[in-house]
Amino acid sequence: MSGHDYRDSIAAYVLTNFGAHGLLVYKEVPLGTTIIGKRRRIDVLVRSKASGQALGIECKYQSTSGTTDEKIPYALQDLEAMWIPGCLAYAGSGWSTGVLHTLEGSRLAVRCEPDAKLARTKATEELDHVIASVFGLWDLVLPERCLVKPDGQQLTLPGSPLARAKPTKPASSKKTTG
Repeated sequence: MSGHDYRDSIAAYVLTNFGAHGLLVYKEVPLGTTIIGKRRRIDVLVRSKASGQALGIECKYQSTSGTTDEKIPYALQDLEAMWIPGCLAYAGSGWSTGVLHTLEGSRLAVRCEPDAKLARTKATEELDHVIASVFGLWDLVLPERCLVKPDGQQLTLPGSPLARAKPTKPASSKKTTG
């Protein structure tokens, strides 16, 4: 898979899973200047039709060891400098250990590997959560089974009900003098 193929799969994934919820997806969007003064082109831009809120997604795919490793620290710093929220979606098995630790430790990096069906899976969960956070689409990603129900069934303790303790007088303490 090439970097452009990966970008296209991320764009298609977002459109397939979130487009019906009012999100528009753009590719290769000019967006201001980078931290070194060059014209920035963001790989994928997601925008809410209703609110205008936007998310920039830089896409990096690495199947073999190579120069993409060197670009990661710069890409993360550049995302921080943007005027809109952004993240770096990454995939592939060619990352060096050091860069992989950098990606895994960054709040701006999300591992995302859409399958051929573009279904939401464990491999897309990190990007799903960023999209939910930016656009308020938590209902799409939070599991129903985790919802605390108002009927209290999840809050009951097993066994008999607890009884209130009866107050008692404290035992007297005798001071000994020496």
